[in-house]
Amino acid sequence: MTTIFSKIIAGELPADIVYQDDLVTAFRDINPQAPTHILIVPNKEIATVNDLAEDDEQVAGRMLLVAKKLAAQEGIAEDGYRLLINCNNHGGQEVYHLHLHLVGGRSLGPMLMRR
Repeated sequence: MTTIFSKIIAGELPADIVYQDDLVTAFRDINPQAPTHILIVPNKEIATVNDLAEDDEQVAGRMLLVAKKLAAQEGIAEDGYRLLINCNNHGGQEVYHLHLHLVGGRSLGPMLMRR
């Protein structure tokens, strides 16, 4: 099953791509939750964090390193930013293609709301 992210990676759907290499692609979220909101996705379809395999270690590490690089390029590294991966329904995952949210550009407040 091809995801919307796979179509973006393949150039079949438009997106504001800010980084792409042989392992990952990064593009701006179409519904940003902060001034900077970039999604970093593996070029290989991996549904969730639970589906990562041992041979995906390089792509998982690349996602973090690209996040660091983009945070610096966006000018948010010094003040701080948040990296977030949702997993499955209770984790709030909407697209079942692993993706890392890089969010920043303003104070983000607490991680979770207390109940």
